[in-house]
Amino acid sequence: MSRDRIPVSIITGFLGAGKSTLLNRLLKDPAMSDAAIIINEFGDVSIDHMLVESAGEGIIELAEGCLCCTVRGELVDTLAELMDGIQTGKLKPVKRVVIETTGLADPAPVMQSVMGNPVIAQNFVLNGVITVVDAVNGLSTLDNHQEAVKQAAVADRLVMTKRALADAATISTLTARLQALNPRAIIEDGDKTDWSAAGLLDNGLYDAGSKNADVGRWLGEEAEHDHHEHDHEQGHHHHYHGEHDNHHHDVARHDASIRSFSIVHEEPVSPMAIDMFVDLLRSAHGEKLLRMKAIVKLSDNPGRPLVLHGVQNIFHTPERLAAWPDPVDQRTRMVLITKDLPEAFVQDLFAAFTSTPGVDRPDRQAMTDNPLAVSGLRF
Repeated sequence: MSRDRIPVSIITGFLGAGKSTLLNRLLKDPAMSDAAIIINEFGDVSIDHMLVESAGEGIIELAEGCLCCTVRGELVDTLAELMDGIQTGKLKPVKRVVIETTGLADPAPVMQSVMGNPVIAQNFVLNGVITVVDAVNGLSTLDNHQEAVKQAAVADRLVMTKRALADAATISTLTARLQALNPRAIIEDGDKTDWSAAGLLDNGLYDAGSKNADVGRWLGEEAEHDHHEHDHEQGHHHHYHGEHDNHHHDVARHDASIRSFSIVHEEPVSPMAIDMFVDLLRSAHGEKLLRMKAIVKLSDNPGRPLVLHGVQNIFHTPERLAAWPDPVDQRTRMVLITKDLPEAFVQDLFAAFTSTPGVDRPDRQAMTDNPLAVSGLRF
């Protein structure tokens, strides 16, 4: 079960946003002594008083006790090497892995390395994406780099650095923009120094302390609720305001194509219906599906929800929980982050597979012909 897999956190963010600074602060937390850090940067990354060269000899142990390795070739190979070292006793066991990506990287392949390879997925589980955005250059970075927009959109948690160097209007505009782009991520103050590694890095389905599934937090429902509360007090700040209007007329270009939305469904869903829905979404629209998290009430065993987690066309091995973490809320909930894939289209597609009369009939023909014909979707 996933409880024994090693949680992997990904720290991403644009060049110069302050990823290394954040990593160095995290390394001061004693809880990181049984962690492994994988650095995926070009060039040298300075870890306090110790330069790790990207061509270095694999894996070294830092003074604090944590392991540090650089990616040579594929990330999957580095993770496999780490696992092999731990299993053969050459390396000490680790309780968590932190991967720092290159500044320009699209985070999807890094996430997929953890999720998509069956051997890796047996031993590691994606514990979340932390995206570092700097307050001074954040707005222009989002304007000029589509990758930065994706990094912010798929994050479980956003860390805004260099706030002390930015004026209040800039911070407010950037905050509103990040919330519009990713309403479910918590935005942290990157200038604080007392980082708890667990507090920042644990964004996975399982609560690190109790090992129980915390679905609401994982789906980002709490953060979204907080933002809505905040909006009502402030009177909806989702339009971009203040002195940046002049050069923000092109904001829509990058941001508007990215959507974050949820699908909620009360009735149990047939395993075949969910299978076909995910399969179609993944195979026909994979490049537009930036991330999907779901907990699904299945008709074959409604008491044991199915957990789905996908990035583009790669999905983690689906998992059944022993029971609903929250006995009160047993609805199917999906959170999707898409690019150039309208919410209405996905909602219709889901409805086509779940609401069509006769969907639970065993003959597959009825299912494959019916839903698409009924909803008039074209692929």
